[in-house]
Amino acid sequence: MPNDAKRLGARHATTRALAAYAAMMVGVAGAFAQADEPIKPIPLNANVDARKAALGDQLFHDKRLSKDNTLACASCHDLAKGGVDGQVSSTGINGAKGPINAPTVFNSALNFRQFWDGRAASLEEQAAGPVHNPKEMGSNWSEVLGKLSQDTDLMARFKAAYPDGLQPKNIQDAIATFERALNTPNARFDKYLRGDKAALSADEQRGYQLFKSYGCIACHQGVNVGGNMFQSFGVMGDYFAKRGNVGQADLGRYNVTKNEADKHVFKVPSLRNIALTAPYFHDGSAASLPDAVDVMFRFQLGRPASVQDKELIVKFLHTLTGEYKGRSLEPGTVSASR
Repeated sequence: MPNDAKRLGARHATTRALAAYAAMMVGVAGAFAQADEPIKPIPLNANVDARKAALGDQLFHDKRLSKDNTLACASCHDLAKGGVDGQVSSTGINGAKGPINAPTVFNSALNFRQFWDGRAASLEEQAAGPVHNPKEMGSNWSEVLGKLSQDTDLMARFKAAYPDGLQPKNIQDAIATFERALNTPNARFDKYLRGDKAALSADEQRGYQLFKSYGCIACHQGVNVGGNMFQSFGVMGDYFAKRGNVGQADLGRYNVTKNEADKHVFKVPSLRNIALTAPYFHDGSAASLPDAVDVMFRFQLGRPASVQDKELIVKFLHTLTGEYKGRSLEPGTVSASR
């Protein structure tokens, strides 16, 4: 019996070792699969200062940042709606209509610059923009500090998080820290990239292959499936001549650089959670994903595609919906409040 027990223990040890080796090899295979792909999975952890992020969360939802106390950052970037407001262009104080579609705040930390025209180099810089924009929050730091300084609990939290307490730069830093925690990992496509081939259906995998072979991947690649370069809107056709009624916001990057070559150039948007963020483009002109894909084929790729191929690409795009705080971002699963 002692010998039998030893042999049984040895077999169990061998089994455990083989299982561990197999698990390791799955991980290695997944790593090699990622190395060959132009899109990378979102890291599972954002690694931000939790105290500053919690303070930024409060500020992100605080309407006192607006002149008339009616709007918060979350008003245009609703976490329950994919980080957007679902409007063609957002509504500011006193019903003012902005000139451009609100991009999602989810995964914004993964963008190389902020705003459609890339005028902000960081999330901290971006956080100050809407506060001062007369068509958005229409306020200024003096007014904001005057209101927030009356909140003794908030003042104490600022003092605990920042040695110099409540300051404009610390408001910006806290909001930016919170936004860096708004990454949405674990999309089904991320799981596929990590080696779980069953995470996508055959149609979705085919859609991804078409996404690459047609050339969509030229602008939409990297961890954010975009958000890492500028591109002209209308590479293979004059989108704006076709649409008409060209306004200042349609000039894109030119508004920042005043360089003629930058007219109608925009930051390539991320496609993460794209199924949740209609309407699409800077002008909100595409009401649905199929509409947006049609425009891309016509004006960016300049080539035809079958209805079936476009439908398969749309199916792939639906696999880019991730998770926030461990829960799917699918409609109805994320609370709009803190």
